[in-house]
Amino acid sequence: MSTELTKHEPVGSGFGPRTTAQEALEGKDLTGKVAIVTGGYSGLGLETTRVLAGAGATVIVPVRSLEKAREILQNIPGVEMDTMDLADPESIDAFAERFLRSGRPLHMLINGAGVMTPASLERDQRGYEVQFSVNHLGHFHLTARLWPALKQAGGARVVTVSSQGHRLAGVDFEDPNYEKREYEKWGAYAQSKTANVLFTAELDKRGKADQVRAFSVHPGTVIATSLSRHMSHEELEAAGAFDTSGRLYSDYGDDLKTIAEGAATAVWAAVSNKLDGKGGVYLKNVDIAKVFPTDSDVHDGVTPFAVDPENAVKLWTLSEKLTGVCFLD
Repeated sequence: MSTELTKHEPVGSGFGPRTTAQEALEGKDLTGKVAIVTGGYSGLGLETTRVLAGAGATVIVPVRSLEKAREILQNIPGVEMDTMDLADPESIDAFAERFLRSGRPLHMLINGAGVMTPASLERDQRGYEVQFSVNHLGHFHLTARLWPALKQAGGARVVTVSSQGHRLAGVDFEDPNYEKREYEKWGAYAQSKTANVLFTAELDKRGKADQVRAFSVHPGTVIATSLSRHMSHEELEAAGAFDTSGRLYSDYGDDLKTIAEGAATAVWAAVSNKLDGKGGVYLKNVDIAKVFPTDSDVHDGVTPFAVDPENAVKLWTLSEKLTGVCFLD
């Protein structure tokens, strides 16, 4: 693990928990750049879309409902929409094929869409647990299908939104889809977020030769998004979302963030020159986060099991088996 520990050292970005996505952009001109942002029409994804497009990038947002997304995105110049459902492999293939036919390179792929803690076990059409399916397998599949365009960019970045919640559980390689064990929503969510980090580690290793670098990010705790819709009042309270009067908190701490702050780390990961030549790392508060053991009193970084090279290879093999997609062929 010494190599993993070495590369998980902050670079001194000059930013921090109060940095906004616009500030993390560092004034870059992204004219001529192409980005795909999953989940790009709500919450953190919408802010990411707005900031990248505002800097001149062409941003493609895959959506399940064009009607709903059009209402939200129509006034942002430089944004295109197309249909895709991350829980539907045929939908992913069709979206990717349409993009590849355009002949454009893909400079930035932001894997930001997600499902968080449905109270009861939900499955996709293949029978896979929906958080693992959407949060990890769907993005694994999409990244694989878009690989020719990522290579074509000559220096692409893949940014996958994980969570500090990954610390709660690793990936159960024997039963990832809760076919034998009892479903527990936080454990399932944590498994999918650990998968995001492991996927990043292995993707970066395999993509480096093609100048495709990968980063996973913890955006912070952002209550004001639809992602928290499955959380109870008690769970939101435990997350520090309310003030003493029971209202949504307005005094944000290092991890509790506004939407503009929550999108900052993903934007920085996609564009910062300070990350040139780096990859396979987990970012938090607009910098590289350190590795901290699960029994540490400090819970400010990534766990060893989420960056373990053997776990990363095991997840890659499992993901190819479950999706039927042979990555990087």
